[in-house]
Amino acid sequence: MKKSTFHTLLIIAVLAIFPVSSLADDKTDDVSKEYFDLMGRADKAIKDGKWADAETELRKALRLDPANPSNILLLSNLGMVQFYDGRTDDAISTLSDAHRIAPASVTILLNRARVFTSSGMDDAALRDYSEVITLDSTLAEPRFYRAMIELNRGNLAPARADIDTLAMRHADDRFTHIGLATLLMREGHYADAIPHFNKVLKDNPDAAYLGSRALCYLLTDDPGAAADDLARAIELDPTDGELYLYRAMLNKVRYRPDDARADGEKAIKFGVAPERVKMLLN
Repeated sequence: MKKSTFHTLLIIAVLAIFPVSSLADDKTDDVSKEYFDLMGRADKAIKDGKWADAETELRKALRLDPANPSNILLLSNLGMVQFYDGRTDDAISTLSDAHRIAPASVTILLNRARVFTSSGMDDAALRDYSEVITLDSTLAEPRFYRAMIELNRGNLAPARADIDTLAMRHADDRFTHIGLATLLMREGHYADAIPHFNKVLKDNPDAAYLGSRALCYLLTDDPGAAADDLARAIELDPTDGELYLYRAMLNKVRYRPDDARADGEKAIKFGVAPERVKMLLN
């Protein structure tokens, strides 16, 4: 499952402001100001993708005011900074420390679940998503990702239960339409999946979902629409091997064996298993 295209981290601060009436109060104000400044610098580093700088500023803030209630959120953000810096083990360790301090924090659990999901640690991700749902059953995100993991495992019944709940509680949510489209495709109802992809793509073109809709068009005998979607998708993400695999399928349907073979080679170049390409083109 791809990382979300899914990610801007927000530094959330809750600062206590005290009246200036003594030297102790002046010192408290100075600490609060420096704490706020450190978080501001961390926020800017995060937005600029400077993960090492962000980690440095976050650690300074944590050391400066160890008792600040905002530190739990800074620790959560630190874990995500480490994750985006490619240090998955460190991220999991940091987020697990944060979870031990605040076991009922939905934010921390969701962040750790995202790391687990992106790292292919599905069992751990399922546990965290399920715990979030227990803490707050109204949230769409954990139910969606739990359904996607179950779908990837071929467990249609629990996936359908979560997606049905999404459809009932969050009928217009993007997560709901993606979930419904994915489930319908898995069940072979390609034509029924297309309207849901239309909703997903209406205001937010995304290469992966354009590719999925193209596959639906291809499997419902609309090669022209499939070709349009694949052209847009490859323009958005020219390194997605699945898109070339789908275009190889399209070219095979259009009796263009040389083009199909060329796209098959590109699909392999960008990570598609050669066995899948060979099965398609033979």
